Amino acid sequence: MAFMPTTLPSASRAYVSTSAGRRRAGTALTPMMAVDQGSTLKVGIVGATGAVGEEIVKVLGHRNFPVSELHLYASARSAGKSVATPFGSVSIEEFDLDKARGLDVIFLAVGGDFSKEYAIKLSATDGPVVIDNSSAFRLDPNVPLIVPEINQQTAKGKKLIANPNCTTAIGLMALFPLHVAFGIKKVIMSTYQAASGAGAEGMDELKAGIASFVKGEPVKNEFFAYPLPFNVIPQIDVFTDNLYTKEEMKVTWEARKILGVPDLPVSCTAVRIPTLRAHSEAITIETERPVTPDGAREVLGKFPGLKVVDDPAKKLYPMPLTATSVYDVEVGRVRQNIVFGDHGLDIFVCGDQLLRGAALNAVIIAEKL
Repeated sequence: MAFMPTTLPSASRAYVSTSAGRRRAGTALTPMMAVDQGSTLKVGIVGATGAVGEEIVKVLGHRNFPVSELHLYASARSAGKSVATPFGSVSIEEFDLDKARGLDVIFLAVGGDFSKEYAIKLSATDGPVVIDNSSAFRLDPNVPLIVPEINQQTAKGKKLIANPNCTTAIGLMALFPLHVAFGIKKVIMSTYQAASGAGAEGMDELKAGIASFVKGEPVKNEFFAYPLPFNVIPQIDVFTDNLYTKEEMKVTWEARKILGVPDLPVSCTAVRIPTLRAHSEAITIETERPVTPDGAREVLGKFPGLKVVDDPAKKLYPMPLTATSVYDVEVGRVRQNIVFGDHGLDIFVCGDQLLRGAALNAVIIAEKL
């Protein structure tokens, strides 16, 4: 692609965000970039009516992505419906492989089964660049797994690109600069993941469950193993033979691939919590070189896409409330780990997984190709 967009602006180097400086959840984002409108692209989104697909449409518009045609693909029951987008009214289409191969970029915001069937066919010679949000190709050695601020260079010349698991993408935004500066020997992580990690259906189930609970009615669960309102569920995805869940192992496998450290020890416990959006992660690292909280904050504050929110005296720290609908990942609670001493650090991270963990990450990949 011929256009060269600017990147996300660097996060503030200040270690404290004032109350006035923290955007309230739900308020409008400010456009952050402009791209060369002389080079326009035919863009398709498969799964356009899902939570991630809808966010991709919004991000494309907000970031002034140079769209000449926008094709929104969804199920047969949605086909023909007209939806408002930043690019005008667009009719939903049923997916057609031959027609889709005539586009320039396609975002897959669907399950792995669809991706396994169509991603390679779509991206074959003369086909579009395909950016896949599913897990289908993340661990394929021939498919780059990309967080643009970390390893975009590995996507050069590739037609099929995988977007990481949302938890991995959010956590690595903080871990990568620390790894570059201090070297990471071990990672221990606990994640607190919002209902939106299960898609629009997960959010709907949480909202319906809360309404039922308040009315004194039975709380039904379909997408989660147990009712989620006023509960936490220490299981996301199925359990594997080692008693970690597949979600937890995804973090280990994907972090190793993206960081280029195939034997990095990473242990994760993934928990579903009753929030709508934005995942939280409590992360402990052991480092190869000595690290201090001040030194870590300085490194984190310089990394694009990160916002240091770290003033306990003023009760300023990352939260889903303030990370929701925000591009930057919040990082705070930076402190010396009392187990690993001057070679250890504890941090807390929050990021909107529909954006940084999915839609935004995918769009930035496309911008940088």
